[in-house]
Amino acid sequence: MSIPVITLGAGANAYVPGLEQLRGPVTVVRRCGELAELIAACQAGLARAAIIAPGAADLSASLIDRLRFAGVVVVALSDGGAGPRIDGVDYVDATIEPTALADAVSRAVDRFDADARPHGSLAYADPLDVAPLAARPETEDATATGDGRVLAVWGPSGAPGRTTVAVNMAAELAATGVSVLLVDADTYGASAGVFLGLLDESAGLAQACRVADQGAFTSAALDRIAVSVAIKGGRLRVLTGITRADRWPEVRPAALSRVLGAARSLAEVTLVDCGFCLEADEELSFDTLAPRRNGATLQCLEIADSVLAVGAADAVGVPRLVKALTELGDAVPTAVPRVVFNRVRPTAAGRAPETQLREAWERFGPPLAISAFLPADYAAADQALLAGTALLETTPGSPLRTAIAELAEVPAAGHRRRGPLGRGRNVKFPGNRARLPR
Repeated sequence: MSIPVITLGAGANAYVPGLEQLRGPVTVVRRCGELAELIAACQAGLARAAIIAPGAADLSASLIDRLRFAGVVVVALSDGGAGPRIDGVDYVDATIEPTALADAVSRAVDRFDADARPHGSLAYADPLDVAPLAARPETEDATATGDGRVLAVWGPSGAPGRTTVAVNMAAELAATGVSVLLVDADTYGASAGVFLGLLDESAGLAQACRVADQGAFTSAALDRIAVSVAIKGGRLRVLTGITRADRWPEVRPAALSRVLGAARSLAEVTLVDCGFCLEADEELSFDTLAPRRNGATLQCLEIADSVLAVGAADAVGVPRLVKALTELGDAVPTAVPRVVFNRVRPTAAGRAPETQLREAWERFGPPLAISAFLPADYAAADQALLAGTALLETTPGSPLRTAIAELAEVPAAGHRRRGPLGRGRNVKFPGNRARLPR
């Protein structure tokens, strides 16, 4: 079987005569002078492997993953430097003999073909197959287990309260001593930092993705980038979002997947505040290597162990959530969301809002149970936002705080838990004297 190969850089191009003299399975089909030329040739399906000379290109995890989706493996000539190495790249010495180089290319292609994963069909955020994180025991913490859970908080457009739920769930867990990382991955309107009173001067997620895209990223590096916030005697790590909406290209899905992989080793629970949009309109772009604004949201929903779908409990929010859940099922079929209604109040849903919402959901909604009803408590939410902290510190007796604590499966002080998550709960809504029926 002939293996068509593309070379990039003077060092790699120098091997062309030697590889051609071997008359073996490796055949050089093009010598490229620039990275853009190599990418175009790979996207056109001209090659199965690329040989890249030292310094010829700034290799990144996103670039390698895109080339892997095109069916191209990368063999990089190394000059012996101690710089970071990218997962998915086969490194060989820059002084290697042509015969050994041809063997290295053949082995890389054989491993790629033997991989049981269908390349490019598993990731919904990008047309690529994300390479697994390489274990680095010499740099990871000795206590890191890598079995932390990732919970994505998502919802349709219209500000249904995703950030309020994510921030306060993270705070409730952190206050009990659980190791928690809050990640603001909303590429349209990041605001978790504002909710916690953090200065809007740095984009922690963008910084983490930038480091992860260079290949070497560990939980220790993530810990240094994240901001630590004191919450009711506990500590909450926060990875702040982008400071401006136009910085969304810095949050690439391939790098974000590595950040969340490191988060599993850093924290027991990682809560991700996702953006609302699931459209893949970048598919219409002529340049298939263009960054994808909604790729961050899709990547988080794909990676997450659990997804909370937050919707507003009113005549506008309920239909939006129904339609958004249909879009979610099409965009990320592996996601099984848990439905949460926020801002539940009699003035918007009737005298018995839980009952009204449940009956409407059974008639018109998808076959998903409602996991929780969060009552509207605008005064408490405003007070917490003004103070730049969580509800449990400003208004611990708020019914909204109690409901969010139960959603996080953390019983609020002074309140008895009323059953496992997923069942309806009796929550006192402002303006109602009696408790509502389940």
